Amino acid sequence: MAKQYQLVVVGTGTAAMVAGMRVRAAGWSVAVIDFRPFGGTCALRGCDPKKMMVGGAEAADHAWRMSGRGVEGDTHLEWRGLLDFKRGFTDPVPEKRRNTFAEKGIDTFHGRARFTGPNTLNIEGEAVEADHILIAAGAEPVPLGIPGEEHLIDNEAFLDLESLPKNIVLVGGGYIAAEFSHIAARAGAKVTILQHGERMLKHFDPDLVGWLMDKFGEVGIDIRTEAEVTSVEGAGEGYRVAAKGPDGEMTVDADLVVHAAGRKPALDGLDLDAGGVRHKDGRLVLNEHLQSVSNPAVYAAGDAAQMGPPLTPVSSHDAKVVAANLLEGNKHEPDYTGVPSVAFTVPPIAAVGLTEADAREKGLNFRVKSERAEGWFTARQAAEKVYGFKVLVDEETDRILGAHLVGPHADEVINIFALAIRHGLTAEQLRSTMFAYPTGASDIGSML
Repeated sequence: MAKQYQLVVVGTGTAAMVAGMRVRAAGWSVAVIDFRPFGGTCALRGCDPKKMMVGGAEAADHAWRMSGRGVEGDTHLEWRGLLDFKRGFTDPVPEKRRNTFAEKGIDTFHGRARFTGPNTLNIEGEAVEADHILIAAGAEPVPLGIPGEEHLIDNEAFLDLESLPKNIVLVGGGYIAAEFSHIAARAGAKVTILQHGERMLKHFDPDLVGWLMDKFGEVGIDIRTEAEVTSVEGAGEGYRVAAKGPDGEMTVDADLVVHAAGRKPALDGLDLDAGGVRHKDGRLVLNEHLQSVSNPAVYAAGDAAQMGPPLTPVSSHDAKVVAANLLEGNKHEPDYTGVPSVAFTVPPIAAVGLTEADAREKGLNFRVKSERAEGWFTARQAAEKVYGFKVLVDEETDRILGAHLVGPHADEVINIFALAIRHGLTAEQLRSTMFAYPTGASDIGSML
């Protein structure tokens, strides 16, 4: 006989935690399912472990920048120690997450879930039935559709490498490629990025990305844009990656090839059709309440929903919306206004709100202030040559439309601009705010 619940969540990451805990606190019976170790992408395979390893790269890079400026000695990034540091955080997560669920009275199932009906799931032979089902299964790498694709490792495997190969090729030019290349290059690897587009980090302002490319070059990362990978084949103990570029065909030899070409909702194996859950082109078809348009018992959140940017705060926000809709009826919709995004390169690049191109396409009347500001104190104090900004302000309302930063503290300062955009603060209100000095935030007034 199937076990009965009011809510079953597929996934154990951020969205599952937030929605499951809120609904359980209201007295509902709740269960969660995951075929992976409990904890989800962010805590185990994504932002948290990546940021811990970036921390080592940042520390080493800062020491190198300060060489000859009062900091001397042989500083190097040691991969094994960095891996152990990361594992000190990630290894305890699954047990802690399972214990947290248990303490809150949430049942756990370990295995792959698949729909067997509109309200029923099978977890490797065990049946459960639920009034509502939340799909919060995260994302997975998109298929590349090239010969030899099986030779590539994903972001999870990269973050768990026991040793770092000497020659690494990253296929793709987004967040994963940008961040992993900076870690690997500073740990001594020769890194090549093959990006099919005209530039890297297409979701960020092209001017600031151009400034950041100086740093890629400084640490020896070989970036080849407009390079479409056509195959990967074994070559001795390594691999040979073939690609087509503006100048014809090329090959790059590597000890390791990493998939960094994008991710999609992790829906494979759920048998959505059996649950009457409509999907199209690999995405769930949802209404404005994050509810399936074809099966009202089913909701989705985070990367599985893919309604907002693929970021952890969005997963949490989606989960709060879903929990409120479950408890109160469909009265709530997600609001993705002012969601900041950061690529944790060294230094980081960050953005929130509209790009300059977006604002012009919308026909808005706005002013732009932009400068490469390596001469400012923030950059000089950190001995960092890459520092700059672009800020867009509406001429009629004086509200911030968009902010784009690269350089020291960009990952923190962008949150001030996000606050301004989400809550309608004006440029004058930011200028009149007294920030602690000297800090990254104290530059905000000069950026406006």
